[in-house]
Amino acid sequence: MRPFYGALAGAGALLLAGLNSAQAATEIEFWHAMSGALGERVDDLVKKFNDSQKDYVVKAIAKGNYDEVLNGTIAAYRAKRQPEIVQSNERSFLTMVNSGAIVPTAELMEQQGRPVDASKFIAPVVSYYTIGGKLQAMPFNSSTPILFYNRDHFKAAGFDKPGATWQELEPQLDAIKAKGVSKCAMVLPGDYEWSFLENYSAVNDIPYATKRNGMDGLDTSFVFNKGKLVGQVERMKRLVSSNVMQLAGQGIIPIQLFTSGECSTIIASTASHAAVVAAAKFDWSAAELPYEQGVTPRNSVIGGAALWTLKGHTPEKYKAVAAFYDFLAKTDTQVWWHQATGYVPVTTAAYEAAKAQGYYQKNPTREIAVVQLMRGTPSDNSLGFRIGNSNQINVGIMEEVSAAFLGKKPVQQALDDAVSRGNEVLRRYEQLNAGKK
Repeated sequence: MRPFYGALAGAGALLLAGLNSAQAATEIEFWHAMSGALGERVDDLVKKFNDSQKDYVVKAIAKGNYDEVLNGTIAAYRAKRQPEIVQSNERSFLTMVNSGAIVPTAELMEQQGRPVDASKFIAPVVSYYTIGGKLQAMPFNSSTPILFYNRDHFKAAGFDKPGATWQELEPQLDAIKAKGVSKCAMVLPGDYEWSFLENYSAVNDIPYATKRNGMDGLDTSFVFNKGKLVGQVERMKRLVSSNVMQLAGQGIIPIQLFTSGECSTIIASTASHAAVVAAAKFDWSAAELPYEQGVTPRNSVIGGAALWTLKGHTPEKYKAVAAFYDFLAKTDTQVWWHQATGYVPVTTAAYEAAKAQGYYQKNPTREIAVVQLMRGTPSDNSLGFRIGNSNQINVGIMEEVSAAFLGKKPVQQALDDAVSRGNEVLRRYEQLNAGKK
């Protein structure tokens, strides 16, 4: 009997050793806001990292939309059950930085011997997530708006492509509507504050708020109720009033009005590529954002999100986080993520690599956002926007602008009221965060 028990004991020891070896990998949690096809790409990305080495395991967990992820993170942190990594959109930058709950990415990577060279990132991306020259979060899914258009509709109206300026584009939209080519020439996106107001200001190099749009301090104030942006909102109202531009109804996703062929154009995130490719049954293309005649256009600004590292974890956990971030920054990873999702590559090396592969020759519209983001040197007006409580403020801005669209207020009054409401929120945020970044 002894040999049997001895063999069994030996087998048990080998099994236990194997289990201990498997358990030796350090596991970390990554909470994110991606769903559907993008959620599947996150799972693919994490699997690539986990399969690339044996020391660390990242566990990706979908936690709803960005607001739900943020609220869940706050609750988990208070309960001391926070994940190591959380995805948070660019709107919540100041909330995360001033929370006292994060480990700055630059600090983390330096401590782990994996320093980040910020100069390798696309300028409008890295500037958004940097304070004092130090990267606070790891850029992850970055986007910017571009103009998608129905080529069949433009040809039917007698145009080869959209005009580069608003002065060229607006008459084309009027003609598409007048000739009955489509039910609407343009659909207004749900996030038009970002695409039609903020990015309009950046591209046309005009101030949206003081202190370099909040980059230089919490004592920023909105000033978008002056100058060219007033004309932009008047143009938008004109297009809405003439039924050239359509407001999507409740429960209707604006991009679907474009992909169905009902509307001829939409200004939307470059990440909308996946939806357009999947659903559009017509000849479509895309172009850079229109700008005002006589202007040398600046770069657009980003949307999307970054990854934040939370405090309260062990050194081994932070080694795993640093290894994952290092993997994300690799050129091959960035190229894959860019091509698989439609988000822009966040490093110049990844963009050059994709170009060298001939990717943009086969997929020319995928390059538009990158070129637009890298256009020239960012000015004080096109570095980005660092606004406290921006989600709340943007709701107020769109309420006021929508009131102008519906004829409830003159455009100037609507913008004055939007600025007044926004500045009230900014002053409260400044008081609550006095002495912070």
